[in-house]
Amino acid sequence: MRHRGRALPGRVAGTWQRLGLRWCPWFYRDPWFYGALLAGLGFWLGLWLAVPIHPLTLSQILSPAFCLLVVGHPALEEVLFRGYLQSYCSKQPWGQRTWRGVTLANAGTALAFTLGHLWTHPPLWALAVLAPALVFGYSRERYASLYPGLLLHIFYNAGYFGLVGLP
Repeated sequence: MRHRGRALPGRVAGTWQRLGLRWCPWFYRDPWFYGALLAGLGFWLGLWLAVPIHPLTLSQILSPAFCLLVVGHPALEEVLFRGYLQSYCSKQPWGQRTWRGVTLANAGTALAFTLGHLWTHPPLWALAVLAPALVFGYSRERYASLYPGLLLHIFYNAGYFGLVGLP
C-alpha cells in the first residue's frame, strides 16, 4: 500500500486496510452515493420546516469549534465505529447475516453509535442518529472504504450544525 507516493510498512498498511482507510475511486459516480447526499438535503429541509433554526454566521462556520464538529468528530467516529467495530463484527459469522439488506454488523454498530450520542444529545435526537448511522455503515460495506461514509458524515454534520447552530 502506498501513502503520498511512499510505501507504508507492512504492519501499518495492514492496519489501514482493516480499518477501511483505502481510497475508493469510483464512489462519486455511484447513484446510491448521490441518493445518500439528497437524503441529507431532505432531512435539512424537514428540519428547517419543523424546528426553529439558528443559521451560523461566516465567522462561526470558520471557527475551530465548527471545524471540530464537522470534520474532527466524524473522522474519529468513522474510524472507531465503522473502521474498527464494524470491521470486527463483519468478520464474525453472526455479523455477516443480513436482514433486508442490512448486516448485523452494520445494525449493531449503528446501535452502538446511537447509544454513544446519548451523552451529548437528548434521547429523541440521539435516536435520530440511527438512520444516518445505517447509511454510513452501508457505505462502509458497499465501497470497502471509510472515505465515502466519512464524506457523507461530514456533509450531514455541516448541514445540521449550519442550521441549528453550535452547541
